[in-house]
Amino acid sequence: MEKIRVLLADDHTVVRQGLRVLLQAEPDISVVGEADTGRLAVQMARRLLPDVVIMDIAMPSLNGLEATRQILKDVPSARVLALSSYSDEEYVQQFTEAGAAGYLLKQTAATDLIKAVREARKGCAFFSPAISRRLLNHYREAFVKGVPLRPRKDLLTSRETEVLQLIAEGHPNKQIAAELGISIKTVEKHRQQVMNKLNLHETAGLTRYAISKGIVETNAGLRL
Repeated sequence: MEKIRVLLADDHTVVRQGLRVLLQAEPDISVVGEADTGRLAVQMARRLLPDVVIMDIAMPSLNGLEATRQILKDVPSARVLALSSYSDEEYVQQFTEAGAAGYLLKQTAATDLIKAVREARKGCAFFSPAISRRLLNHYREAFVKGVPLRPRKDLLTSRETEVLQLIAEGHPNKQIAAELGISIKTVEKHRQQVMNKLNLHETAGLTRYAISKGIVETNAGLRL
């Protein structure tokens, strides 16, 4: 029997260890790698070609949403499952629009996670029950009210989100430019676009926004 190859992406060692033990106990699942940053997850996915990637959202260097976009672009055969503490509706929507096969809360039962891995491998979607109910209510309400389901125009682009994360993690413009391979002037342009879209005018406000959306964790923002 060919096993389902799983890549774990979470910056907490204890979480990864727990997931590994849980999944390795299943006869049809094999954990082929672990990544503690979003950028490393993208690199490992390109190299290992996993069937399923279990992705935390609040990841250092490159958050889970952007890592998911890059993985699915480079390894289209992979399926990504978000596993997060955050249940923000807007973020769930962005994650699913990025191509994720499912979204599970970290308090999800172990049986649900294992089922989600198997369903994702089959090409099916899987969401935590609480997330499924919220999505259903959201789409039902949108249908009844005739509200379009397209994302708002003020949502950040992939690059803008990358820049926002690095700003919130306390990196100066020069370091951000080097990390992303762009000019300092381009970083400044993205920073201004982010501020305009979010109607925020100081770094502290950007950091609070990034934390509230799960783009960075609280301890990362505190470095500012």
